[in-house]
Amino acid sequence: MAGRIEDYALIGDMQTAALVCRDGTVDWLCLPRFDSHAVFAALLGTEEHGFWRLGPAHGDAAPPRSDRRTYRGDSLILESEWDTPDGTVRVTDFMPPRDGAPQLIRIVEGVSGQVPMRSALRMRFSYGRIVPWVHKVENRTVAVAGPDSVWLDTDVETFGEDLTTYADFTVRAGERVAFTLSWQPSHREAPAVGEPEAALEATADFWREWVEHCTYHGPYREAVVRSLITLKALTYAPTGGIVAAPTTSLPEEIGGVRNWDYRFTWLRDAAITLSSLLRTGYREEARAWREWLLRAVAGDPENLQIMYGIAGERELGESELDWLPGYENSGPVRVGNGAAHQLQLDVYGEVTEALHLAHMTGLARNDYASLLQLRLIGYLEKHWTEPDEGIWEVRGPRRHFVHSKVMAWVAVDRTIKLIESGDAEGPLERWRQMRDDIHRDVCEKGYDKERNTFTQSYGSRELDASLLLIPQMGFLPPDDKRVIGTIEAIQRELSTSDGFILRYPTAGDDAGVDGLAGDEGAFLACSFWLADDLAMIGRVDEARKLFEKLLALRNDLGLLAEEWDPHLKRQVGNFPQAFSHVPLIDTALRLTASGAYGG
Repeated sequence: MAGRIEDYALIGDMQTAALVCRDGTVDWLCLPRFDSHAVFAALLGTEEHGFWRLGPAHGDAAPPRSDRRTYRGDSLILESEWDTPDGTVRVTDFMPPRDGAPQLIRIVEGVSGQVPMRSALRMRFSYGRIVPWVHKVENRTVAVAGPDSVWLDTDVETFGEDLTTYADFTVRAGERVAFTLSWQPSHREAPAVGEPEAALEATADFWREWVEHCTYHGPYREAVVRSLITLKALTYAPTGGIVAAPTTSLPEEIGGVRNWDYRFTWLRDAAITLSSLLRTGYREEARAWREWLLRAVAGDPENLQIMYGIAGERELGESELDWLPGYENSGPVRVGNGAAHQLQLDVYGEVTEALHLAHMTGLARNDYASLLQLRLIGYLEKHWTEPDEGIWEVRGPRRHFVHSKVMAWVAVDRTIKLIESGDAEGPLERWRQMRDDIHRDVCEKGYDKERNTFTQSYGSRELDASLLLIPQMGFLPPDDKRVIGTIEAIQRELSTSDGFILRYPTAGDDAGVDGLAGDEGAFLACSFWLADDLAMIGRVDEARKLFEKLLALRNDLGLLAEEWDPHLKRQVGNFPQAFSHVPLIDTALRLTASGAYGG
């Protein structure tokens, strides 16, 4: 069975990523891209669906968990150590940034004594469904099936047994043994034999130089830098697209059906990621994302999709992989995402806010970006009064979600500012009137005077944690009584026993507002939003305490999934999740600016 979600480490090369468990097993890897079919899919099934374990030999016993693990400095190079009766051994796992074939490199190093080791490699293509033809080519092991080939290079002897490739060897103090796994289209010639030690040095240099650009030097630097590295790892380098997470179908409720594929670029997630990168000094990533956006929506900006493929693909059809039982039997396992063609009006606001921030921070002007912004407002002018599926992608009926209307207001407001700055031309007075109309509409129809709170949608009594963004987006000032009332109502009605925040009420076995049965954990982004709001309304000590409770939820490597299960006390949802790490950065910046930190 796969490990707990927080037992995994992330390694990657800005084109794909692998998850490595504490026992030295790679249980998830898609090649050659984030959204490709998995070669190792044990995370969503069993070892029959592909894995690669490398660690001390353990006979018939369960593989031992590493005694220590860490990232090497500010990098994505994972170091795991085992203390055994025979000595201590270290395994270094990484994926070098690349132009050519993707590589997963694992280097075994003897620290003391002499430790018997075993590598067990079970390659399965198409998410564990296809057993490849594995054979030797000039002392190299190659697995081939259809369009894919995976090559294993190592200096130790390998052998096949039970459709698995093994290597048994002993490592002594000071010795190093390397394994390199490379992917190549099967019709092409073999990839070059890797140089693991040189690749390790180059990878360390890459991350060291990248982190040097970070402009944040406050008290939460460790957490901020680790989150920034994670966001960089989720960026698809060839195009600048940013995936929401490198996994699919890790459940929001263990055993439940809320399992989705997050290996795509949500405009919302990517836009807020861009904002965090810009605020911490990463302008090149912002430029690359803006270029990705312009390509993705080119030719049809009025029909903006909420998400695209990492190269801008529009068709992301959803299907189920019925041969995979799912993580801890949480089925179905889904690939693709049927929400791609939903109407989510808030996306127009997030995209416009990101373009506005890029403009305000001095990113070189792009005339097409300004034209796109104007055309998006032209679309909103005709459609902002319509109901939509909202930020949480409900699969129930459309509603007039308050957050969607607020973000439509943001889109118009930021575009007005662009025109007022002289960098674009548009019907200023008409759009000022539209901005006023949206504001009035929200305050009249989305606000419950009796309870002094904004509501999830017009005419509803439900609350929604996305309402916490009202003061952060400048829709109303933080000291407005309606804002304070909303914050307090969300704390009262959507808080878990841990003090973390649910997105909205769910209905257990019945279909709730989102059209789905089942419940979910506390949504970590919403909990960070609450900390932000508390700081904005002057409750800074309370904000700091909540923020530091959230930091304590990170795993030992500083990584966060999408949600926290308050009953099981464990992380749930796809992992690691950009939408959790972005608000961590933003809240750290806000608390640092306010001086609201301990120590």
